[in-house]
Amino acid sequence: MKNFFYKKGSTRTLSSKVSGFTLLEIIVVVAILGIILLTVLPQFSKSRETQVLNSAVGDVLSSLNQARAQTLASLDSSSYGVHFQADKVIIFKGAVFSAEDPDNQAVAILSPAMISDVTLNGASGSSGELYFARISGSPSKWGTVTLATPNASRIITISATGGVSAD
Repeated sequence: MKNFFYKKGSTRTLSSKVSGFTLLEIIVVVAILGIILLTVLPQFSKSRETQVLNSAVGDVLSSLNQARAQTLASLDSSSYGVHFQADKVIIFKGAVFSAEDPDNQAVAILSPAMISDVTLNGASGSSGELYFARISGSPSKWGTVTLATPNASRIITISATGGVSAD
């Protein structure tokens, strides 16, 4: 067996072994890891954005269905409605929205998702409201609500019968 330790006065030969990493090997490994991270991180960002948008769509659908269900149940002998704002949806009691009403239930929409357009009965804007009729559960207005992130958007459709769906 060869001696891998150098003795005083001996010279290094091609057959001797040296352990450890060279600076060039470390730089190559760091460069490869950097390239992998640069390709993977944007995909994680898009995935998070898609999840936030899907969550916002679910929150809006849930709010609309909750307001309709409370109306059909004649909870407190009242109708209920939904007011749309860019960063939240507010479930309100009665046929007219009042921002100061303590009974309002606000459902926040997480950033980067937001309500970008509300088109109810042809009127378009970034906010709007509707309420549901007590006997039939039909909405006072129908149309679409668009939720968007910087890279995607989804449309919620509110039908004249009170049904809601998302694309």
